[in-house]
Amino acid sequence: MSRLEQALFTIGDYLAGGAVGAVTAVGVRAVVSPQLDMVLAMLVGMAIGMIAHLVLTVLLAPVLDPFHVMVPGGLIGMYGGMMFAMRDTMQAHAGSLGHASLVGVVFGVVVVAGVRLYDRAIRGPVLPRRAI
Repeated sequence: MSRLEQALFTIGDYLAGGAVGAVTAVGVRAVVSPQLDMVLAMLVGMAIGMIAHLVLTVLLAPVLDPFHVMVPGGLIGMYGGMMFAMRDTMQAHAGSLGHASLVGVVFGVVVVAGVRLYDRAIRGPVLPRRAI
């Protein structure tokens, strides 16, 4: 894989993570209200996040590396959905839909960066192959 292809995959990973985060945050904001029980809201948020993740993965996997779309996307959908739902039931948000989607994008990008960092730490430095 060329350096350009690697760079495009990396950019795509971050765009996909931001998209999953934004869709999850907006979906949770549309469904969860302050009157909803927090535990129920977290379960609903998790379901919304996982559905958003699966739909976006099906749409983006042909273009992006499926592994890097699936792993961070699942984390963003599940834990992001729970976090956004908890935040919305406690009315600890700024109120606007734009702010919710921006927080979702930032959350998604941070999770993708964390997964990439973890993946690099586990694999160690990758040395180029020598010709036999």
